[in-house]
Amino acid sequence: MIYFKFINEQDIYSIIPLLKMLNDTISEDVLKQRLDEMLTQGYKCIGIFDDDKLVGICGIWILTKYYVGKHIEPDNVFISPEYQNQNIGTKLMAWITEYAKENGCIASELNCYINNKRAQKFWEKEGYEVIGLHFQKKY
Repeated sequence: MIYFKFINEQDIYSIIPLLKMLNDTISEDVLKQRLDEMLTQGYKCIGIFDDDKLVGICGIWILTKYYVGKHIEPDNVFISPEYQNQNIGTKLMAWITEYAKENGCIASELNCYINNKRAQKFWEKEGYEVIGLHFQKKY
């Protein structure tokens, strides 16, 4: 049975194998350091479970920005390949929407890689619109 719940801070490293599947260029040590810091900045992670097995993750942030107001940002959404195409992503987004509304959010924003056409199609189906470009400069 598939269900969603927040992953406790003391169990946050349990998401690392899924993060590595999403992006294998970041070392486990760096992921641990970044997760520790992210938790101090309001980061939470929703686990997607099949009974007791963690099969997916979605980080979230609740932020306020002047142009959109209080909103939720789904981050690094990943569902194990064998669980994809089962409508889990749509159910997850409905769960997140309810959580966001309960917490006073009036919108949702996210980033999506430009080469991830499959994810872009999913987000558009979920009602998201492309409103800009995300730029990055590393130091």
